[in-house]
Amino acid sequence: MSTATTASVSTHILDTSIGRPAEGVALSIEARSGPDAEWTALGGSATDADGRCKDLPALPEGTTHVRLDFRVEAYFVKNDSANNQQAEAQQDAPRVRDSGAFFPEVAITFAVRPGEHYHVPLLLNPFGYSVYRGS
Repeated sequence: MSTATTASVSTHILDTSIGRPAEGVALSIEARSGPDAEWTALGGSATDADGRCKDLPALPEGTTHVRLDFRVEAYFVKNDSANNQQAEAQQDAPRVRDSGAFFPEVAITFAVRPGEHYHVPLLLNPFGYSVYRGS
């Protein structure tokens, strides 16, 4: 919960290539108190079966910027293998692609204001991503 002196952050990931939540993506969160301040690591988490991180740490008082670093490469390596096995079982299905990720990690940096909540969804596919401030 946010208070008048802190902001709060939540996130989730949707793998748009399969239209499902991205489970098991590790991420870390950092904060700083000013555009020239040093980043402070706050902790990490991983997405659950619904693609959400429900245990992100609270932001320290005075936070002005937050960085979420999603480590997506392991997710794609794991899921490419399963998707390619499914494609091989269907005669007319194309091979998905070789394992790996074009973007092995996605770092999102955004400004925050005290008392506000910031939900930052990541829409992810093997060759691109987008983010937005959700609700």
